[in-house]
Amino acid sequence: MKRLLILTTAFGALALPATADEITVMGWGGAYTASQIEAYHKPFTAATGTTVVSVDSDNPATPIKAQVEANNVTVDVAILEIADAVRLCDEGVIIPIDPASLPAGVDGTAAADDFLPGTLTECMVPTDIFSTIIAYDASKYAEGEGPKTIADFFDTEKFPGKRGIRKSPKVTLEMALMADGVPAGEVYAMLETPEGLDRAFAKLDTIKADAVFWEAGAQPPQLLADGEVVMTMAYNGRIFNAAQQEGKPFDIVWDGQVYEWEGMSIPKGAPNEAAALEFVKFATSSEPAAKAAEFISYGPPRKSSASLVGNIQGTDQPMSPNLPTATENLTNALASSLDFWADRDTELGERYNAWLAAN
Repeated sequence: MKRLLILTTAFGALALPATADEITVMGWGGAYTASQIEAYHKPFTAATGTTVVSVDSDNPATPIKAQVEANNVTVDVAILEIADAVRLCDEGVIIPIDPASLPAGVDGTAAADDFLPGTLTECMVPTDIFSTIIAYDASKYAEGEGPKTIADFFDTEKFPGKRGIRKSPKVTLEMALMADGVPAGEVYAMLETPEGLDRAFAKLDTIKADAVFWEAGAQPPQLLADGEVVMTMAYNGRIFNAAQQEGKPFDIVWDGQVYEWEGMSIPKGAPNEAAALEFVKFATSSEPAAKAAEFISYGPPRKSSASLVGNIQGTDQPMSPNLPTATENLTNALASSLDFWADRDTELGERYNAWLAAN
């Protein structure tokens, strides 16, 4: 561990003895993997001499489970969404990672205290935070006159026009309650009661006549661009990309955001387990986590990383304001509850579908 602390503080300035010639990391591909190659893979190879090979999957959980069950594991590290990581951990497909083995933050904070609450789990070390937010077309409003709170999304009198709403109860119900004045920290306790659920659906009733429902992440930016909605629930990364890469005049309302996370796990029977663990320790330490955030607008899960995030790659614009984990964006933010949705997904999905079908 001491060796890794020296390594991450210097961000690869010191060479370490390789524990394997090569490791294989399975991720999601595209811009996501590209960010990890620059922030994790190349610096790790420079520091250890171990080559990192990237392989892509639509969802790494599926091939990882198949490999373990076939006793033919070729992947050393897999990037998993939190729900899949918890499930595969319970099934013995991925191995536990001791939080005490992870390097402290650059400020000396122990890893267990440095990661955002709830994100560090038994078999997964988080790499990034993404969120569902409210987005709007700033060109439709006078400067400073656009929506600023989650309540504004539901206020069709002050802000007339169509609303893009996720065709799923998850996140939608949470946002409805926050818009109705429930503090983020009380949302799930409220949703566990019949009264709380009725309150959430009653709030959704107020904008149902103006709703345009979406299912895929690519839809909200397109709905905004086509003028079909004036504001919409959306994934923060999709809106950032539309604004940054396509020049769309889209802005984000961070108030009432619901954030989720993903991270690194090691499959049972990984061919290079020791080297895989060293890689996970390195990649999830303060500075690499901050570096990855400069390439893609997902926030680093370590609190000590926040002040280390620099400019958007290739620009002179700071990335921090675009991240779910920026201090100012976490003022009224809610961490999605895995336990709540594991217990109630089917039940609430049925009620939500019935609500959709009702006149």
